[in-house]
Amino acid sequence: MTSKQQEQFTELQAKNMDAAMKLAQLSIENSQKIMGLQIDTARSLFEEGVANSKALASSTDPREAMALRTQFAQSSTEKMLGCARQIAEITSSTQAEVGRMVTQQLSLGGKDMMEAFQKVFQGMPIADSGALGAMQTAMDTARAAFEQVTRASQEAFSTFSNMAERASSAAVPKPKK
Repeated sequence: MTSKQQEQFTELQAKNMDAAMKLAQLSIENSQKIMGLQIDTARSLFEEGVANSKALASSTDPREAMALRTQFAQSSTEKMLGCARQIAEITSSTQAEVGRMVTQQLSLGGKDMMEAFQKVFQGMPIADSGALGAMQTAMDTARAAFEQVTRASQEAFSTFSNMAERASSAAVPKPKK
């Protein structure tokens, strides 16, 4: 392998490393968002639970106590479903961004890699165009499979988000006329 070919592979590796670092950073940022959301929700539920306990302790009427419990349960359920919905939204947007980045990397990286392999094979005494064609087909198949998995994941997160929304609205009782 010549020094120019070595430089091309080194540059390709640097691009791949950069893309991996971007994916890792995206993962860290979104994990922090989700953990922050969970902490905020837990804190809110705890504070609400303390307030609810005080309100229940001061209630003397059993019907009022039952109404308070129902109201508290409904409020907690709404907060937890809201948290789940936000997590699904963060996850869905992250999935879309990761899909975009990986698809872009597969396209650009695959093209760069094929060009590098073509140059390597051109320098060899036996250039097998069938091998290059097989590698290109494998890369195209991998890219198409990844795009299909990305679309399916996005649809699944969208379905989950819609289900959480319906469950949340079903948990809220309709006002009496």
